[in-house]
Amino acid sequence: MAYHSTETEIRVEKAAAHEVEEKLGADAIFQAKHASDEEHNETFFQTFKNNRKAVAWSIAISLSIVMEGYDTILMGNFFGFPEFQKKFGRDYGGDVGWQVSAPWQTGLNMASTCGAIIGAVINGYVASRLGYRTVMIYGMAFLNGFIFVVFFATGAGMLVAGQVLCGLAWGVFATVGPSYASEVCPTNLRGYMTTYVNLCWATGQFIAAGVLYACLERTDEWAYRIPFAIQWAWPLPIMIICYFAPESPYFLIRNDRIEEARVSIRRLGGNKTDEQINSTLAMMVHTNKIENDLHAGTSYFDCFKGTDLRRTEIVCLTFMGQILSGSSFAYSPTYFFTTAGMSDSQAFGMNLGSTAIAFTGTCLSWFVLTYIGRRRIYLGGMSILCGVQLLIAILDAATSSSGGLWGQAGLCIIWSLTYSMSIGPIAYCIVSETSSVQLRPLSVVLARNAYQLVNIVSQILQSYFMNPTAWNASGKTGFFWGGTAAMILTWAFFRLPECKGRTYEELDILFANKVKTRDFRKTHVDAYAGAGQISQEKHEATMKE
Repeated sequence: MAYHSTETEIRVEKAAAHEVEEKLGADAIFQAKHASDEEHNETFFQTFKNNRKAVAWSIAISLSIVMEGYDTILMGNFFGFPEFQKKFGRDYGGDVGWQVSAPWQTGLNMASTCGAIIGAVINGYVASRLGYRTVMIYGMAFLNGFIFVVFFATGAGMLVAGQVLCGLAWGVFATVGPSYASEVCPTNLRGYMTTYVNLCWATGQFIAAGVLYACLERTDEWAYRIPFAIQWAWPLPIMIICYFAPESPYFLIRNDRIEEARVSIRRLGGNKTDEQINSTLAMMVHTNKIENDLHAGTSYFDCFKGTDLRRTEIVCLTFMGQILSGSSFAYSPTYFFTTAGMSDSQAFGMNLGSTAIAFTGTCLSWFVLTYIGRRRIYLGGMSILCGVQLLIAILDAATSSSGGLWGQAGLCIIWSLTYSMSIGPIAYCIVSETSSVQLRPLSVVLARNAYQLVNIVSQILQSYFMNPTAWNASGKTGFFWGGTAAMILTWAFFRLPECKGRTYEELDILFANKVKTRDFRKTHVDAYAGAGQISQEKHEATMKE
């Protein structure tokens, strides 16, 4: 379909076009358009066949998220672990018994989060210059040493220090995984591989829940040391995988390593011909040049300039929504159930079932993702999560019977299933797609750190909400988290655009034209007519509205 020129047309300057021609030949733009059209026209199975190696490498690199999911769930569940309570807590007597105090719970919860924030900021700079593979290898090497600190911790203070150090590495893994997946996979696979990151997270949590359940009956220090020791199973194999993995071609292009990018595309492809490889390379270079004309620089400051400010807002609020939906309360409910009167074995059994449900839900999210857009999944999921939180609170306020407790447990399972089918996985997809190619490592870091900062506040509040020696709000906490979920739902309705099926070039043009949120899905874009423009009809309609 041909489009007329508009005054808001985005053009690539002649100098940039000449540079593309010098590197890729005079037919570079034609090749780039051919690759873009091919991405749009291919079926899922055709795309998978042509990019099966990219899928395999993306899956392998994302295994680091399995490890992070395992690591980060341990501490919150240890607070309901009898032997852990005796080692790092004190006996309050009466019905309360052994408890880790609310201040120490807060410190232990916040420690890894604070470390992850610092690690992510460092990663944003380093990954932009050294590449994803290199930072992953060094991150795994450091983590291997840091695990010794938590394993041999003799007091809560030493455990806090170990959590901070481990958090430095976890901050790297949480940002590299989705960034790498989004850059090595084409449009048709991008959503599946970025949401696969959440499946890895759920897998790690499921493994951790099983290990904790298996160690629950131990009456010595190995009850909590064995779960810590299992963390050593991950780093070395993942370091080997990263050493042999191809680097992201987008990273190589951003650093003017065109021939290395060509080699990387060849390694990531399945049965791609030389023509397809050249076309894909041309499209990536074209995308990079469009972004060069839209903004200069690749610093954190650039994420808050021009049209990138809107993109930064979207990625940060989307990730923050994972916490503000009430995940600190409903996603790891073991401590809630034990303080509410459920036996340790029942509570950890419920937690194991909840993580299994989360794993299943993430698998189901791939089918949902095929037929429903990102915006609708996020809005629908947040609406249900908000309602479930309020129901838990109402049920807790209405009755204190064992039947009411089991009813709240059932609602937590429903919450977990909904979260893992919607907000959990789709946030990774939205963040990876919405960020610009040049600023992606930095944008993902900002989004993840926004998540972590909200998580710090959440963990502080949650420790006091749930601890029987503090506010002891129990299930009534759902009133608070239901309110925060409603706030994010309102923001998403007005500000979260639909990016399903768009190439990175098209997204650059849509954001540069300041297309309204509700018009993203229906606005037609041609990234190669005059080096990129939106349709006159849709643009005029947008301006009238």
